[in-house]
Amino acid sequence: MSTAPSTVSPSRPRRARRPLPRGVRIALLLAPALTVVAVFFLTGVAQAIAQSLGYQPFLPGGGLSLDAYRQVWADPAVRASFGVTARVALVSTAVSAALGVACALLVRRLGRSRGWVAGVLQANLAVPHLVGALCMVLLLSQGGFLSRMAHAVGLTDTPADFPALTADAFGWGIIAEYVWKETPFLAVIALAALGRGVDDLERAARVLGASAWQRLTGVTLPLVAPAVAAGSVLVFAFAAGSYEVPALLGRPYPATLPVVALQYYRDTDLRARPQAMALAVIIAVLTVAVAAGYFALISRLSRRSV
Repeated sequence: MSTAPSTVSPSRPRRARRPLPRGVRIALLLAPALTVVAVFFLTGVAQAIAQSLGYQPFLPGGGLSLDAYRQVWADPAVRASFGVTARVALVSTAVSAALGVACALLVRRLGRSRGWVAGVLQANLAVPHLVGALCMVLLLSQGGFLSRMAHAVGLTDTPADFPALTADAFGWGIIAEYVWKETPFLAVIALAALGRGVDDLERAARVLGASAWQRLTGVTLPLVAPAVAAGSVLVFAFAAGSYEVPALLGRPYPATLPVVALQYYRDTDLRARPQAMALAVIIAVLTVAVAAGYFALISRLSRRSV
């Protein structure tokens, strides 16, 4: 008895799923956290802008206008604070960048002791700025450690004769705290930029007859500059927008912009709230302008180098 052969349909090969692009995967992984941050950040920025324009539904009368910005600019304390803020941010950023690069080059030249020196250099990265400001008060004030040491060795008649380095008009105490805290941060960035490729280029320049100074200015510093400049933008933005350090180490007048903004915000008259928000918006705009200027400069330099 013969049976008809059974026909078996060949199985179709499954199509392999194409993996998502790397950028898409990273965006999906970061989407939950970025959504939360964006919602709170954008909500706060929108509320600040609205209140700076006079939007206060809890107060009768009033409408949207630029009166808060005009009143802020007419205040002599605000105009003085622009100079103090710019001076503190620029000087502290420039000094921190120079010292950070110098420390990175020094650590790079060390031999076996490089590890523990780098560890000591990074020891204060975890120290909050508030703690650093309190340390500067204990160290630099006219009743602090340095003033008492100067009096003990006979440099001053009394500790009060020591130069005022805190609560001074220039802001030396504020600058000292920022430099102490941000120099290791920029040094770590510079050390990361001084990778293996920099060693190879320096070696090639040495073979071609370049001196040590020529290698430093023509090879090392140009390669480190973009990374350090990016870190310097962060330092400048923090120094221009920080409150706690200028509040502890600076004067009530002239004060930095964040201190003046909080003074407006703490006013018992709620009609002063738009001025506080106007100052907050101005600080944010200045910070964004500095960052945009940096990116524009880097983009122009990269096009020239191509």
